[in-house]
Amino acid sequence: MKEYKAENIINFALAGHASCGKTSLAESFSFCSGTIRQKGSIQSGNTLSDYRKQEIDNQHSISMSLMNFEYLDKKFNLIDTPGYIDFVGEMKAGLGVTDLAGIVVNASEGIEVGTELAWEFSSNNKIAKFIVINMCDRDQSDFDKSLNALKKRFGRQIFPINFPLEQGAGFNKIADVLKREILDFSKDSSGNFSTDQADDATKSKLDKHYEELIELVAESDEALLESFFEKGELSEDELKKGLKNAIINKNLIPVFCSSGEKNVGSKRIIEFLAKYAISSADIKSHNAKDMSGNDIEINKTDNNLSAYVFKTLSEEHVGELSFFKVCSGKLSTGQDVTNTSKNVTERFRQLYFINGKNRKDVSEIIAGDIGAVLKLKDTHAGNTLTSVKKQFIFNSISYPNPNVNFSIEAESRGNEDKMSIGLATMHEEDPTFLYRFDPEIKQTIISGQGELHINLILDKIKARFGVGIKKSKPKIPYRETITSNSQAKYRHKKQSGGAGQFAEVWLRIEAGDRGSGVDFQQSLVGQNVDRGFVPSVEKGINAICENGIIAGCNVVDLKIDFYDGKMHPVDSNDMAFQIAGKNAFIDAFKQATPKLLEPIYKLEIKIPEDVMGDIMGDVSQRRGKVGGMGAEGHFQVINAEIPLANLHDYATALKSMSSGRGMFSQEFSHYEDMPHNEAEKVKSDYQAARSAGNEE
Repeated sequence: MKEYKAENIINFALAGHASCGKTSLAESFSFCSGTIRQKGSIQSGNTLSDYRKQEIDNQHSISMSLMNFEYLDKKFNLIDTPGYIDFVGEMKAGLGVTDLAGIVVNASEGIEVGTELAWEFSSNNKIAKFIVINMCDRDQSDFDKSLNALKKRFGRQIFPINFPLEQGAGFNKIADVLKREILDFSKDSSGNFSTDQADDATKSKLDKHYEELIELVAESDEALLESFFEKGELSEDELKKGLKNAIINKNLIPVFCSSGEKNVGSKRIIEFLAKYAISSADIKSHNAKDMSGNDIEINKTDNNLSAYVFKTLSEEHVGELSFFKVCSGKLSTGQDVTNTSKNVTERFRQLYFINGKNRKDVSEIIAGDIGAVLKLKDTHAGNTLTSVKKQFIFNSISYPNPNVNFSIEAESRGNEDKMSIGLATMHEEDPTFLYRFDPEIKQTIISGQGELHINLILDKIKARFGVGIKKSKPKIPYRETITSNSQAKYRHKKQSGGAGQFAEVWLRIEAGDRGSGVDFQQSLVGQNVDRGFVPSVEKGINAICENGIIAGCNVVDLKIDFYDGKMHPVDSNDMAFQIAGKNAFIDAFKQATPKLLEPIYKLEIKIPEDVMGDIMGDVSQRRGKVGGMGAEGHFQVINAEIPLANLHDYATALKSMSSGRGMFSQEFSHYEDMPHNEAEKVKSDYQAARSAGNEE
């Protein structure tokens, strides 16, 4: 590969809903550019992009893949992102470092949830876009319906550069607005095409579209608009410049038709991009923070090196591979750089350009280009690398909150350390996968974007680290509190020869405000109890508050007053007052009409309108409350509150009810009183577990 300057480097990502043909389209681009000699397919498991065993077995993308190809003296860096909602973090990471988003739409399905996500993420990153309405060779494909839906949802700047003449199984002809000709693609999947004159009806349609395109381009630039009004048209140079500026300024979002599988339309897309797409040189600066946390901009022309690591993964027989984008300066082999996110120094021993699973050694990578490096010691996704002279941290990619949780344990005792290493490694590769030990429920909890996401993570850990992991439904962190005031006295007396134990504790308790925790106070007067035993009483009470009284849950939201008691000059000690304090509190708590609180989560559910009834009914069955509804394009948005106890399988259920077209986000809202019948079940299960000796 020859050396390219930034103005000849085009970085783009393909994003969209699952099964819209992104990987097949990427394969066609690589084939049309001559990068690969034979075009692979999803069914055969031999595409350049989906090369991992899990992707071949499941026949869909799981991780992003970095590819590159050359066409018309331009270098393209292409990131193929997964479309399944479970792997939305991969889409965000890919769109977070590219300069152009290629949003792929299934011609039969139109706008789907993945389409909305790709649009939202690319818009939030303020990057230019183009759209490919793919799979025009499929039955039920409807380019015009999809195009009109896109215009209605996203605006009139969405404009067809070409459109299909015959959709369905015979699709191989495209009417091109810029060329004002018919592109007749070979039926041998070579991607080659010849040009023909359009018939009168098609020519009339092409001319109309061409005039609309000229007006749209001219509107993005006052000088062009003035020239257009004067001459009634734009010159070839003016049009080329205007098209590129309109795309960069988001005043034009070009739309193409294609069949990635049959390789119809692909060559025309990359031909257009090579001429008109935003280049790496058009991105002048990147947002960052200096080491004091102040907002700054890093100019691409700065000679000091800076790079952003957007993906870390462990490749079999290779090791840990880090994908990065050079944002300023240049990176050379043998160079020492500072990881400002971790405050460590790294040496770049080998640099690569990546094409799927293939790597090509390079000696340096310039600003605006994307590459990879093997075996950095302490660098992972989201880290910033800079020269020693000028240090800062790039603004990191914001990932969605997880929406499914499981408790886990190693299948075999003694493998806990291996499991911990595996969990840490998976989080470094995939920031949307989280793990933690929850001291409240005393379980290790893993969190992800869906059950498929979690299962694949656990499969990776088993294959790579040799440790099997059992997953189960996590305990719910219910909490115990009181509804009335009470008081109790407890005397602890033990005499068994030698020194004995004696302590007497008098307590009053009352309900506190929601969220106030446990407020322990003492109002002792006189000398009945030495003040040195007050911490002992508090320690005993805190211990039982952590373990619970009626259901084994944390005790919260009450006030305790240790107001009197008795002691013995010889037999009173720390342990005696801990025991007396704990039991006095238990007695008082049971007399204060205790109740259970349950965690409530806020959900935002985005679904197609045709499944509204099913989703609303399901929310009700989960003891949920709908707080509001609204519309976003073709989708309905439901805001609801649902108890955590009824959310464990929600990601799977929503996928089933919406045929994979729905998505949701969740976050903790508050605790509220648990219904009596539900609370009684929890208390009964706890008592049964205690009786069976299974209390943890």
